Amino acid sequence: MRMFKRYVPKMIAKHVSRLFSGRIYIDGRGGYEFNNGQLLVPVKAQHRHYQTVSEINQEIRRLKDC
Repeated sequence: MRMFKRYVPKMIAKHVSRLFSGRIYIDGRGGYEFNNGQLLVPVKAQHRHYQTVSEINQEIRRLKDC
């Protein structure tokens, strides 16, 4: 499990796309799992969880297009 002290979508996207599956924790945002290089929505998700997953997955797509 990797812990991020700050929410920086680009840095988190690089980590998720490299490791492909696992878990991360973002201070102030909560814990997330990722599989197949994409961040997954937590079971008991709130609006901020959906927003975080959307932003990070968008960054992952940008990294793959380059």
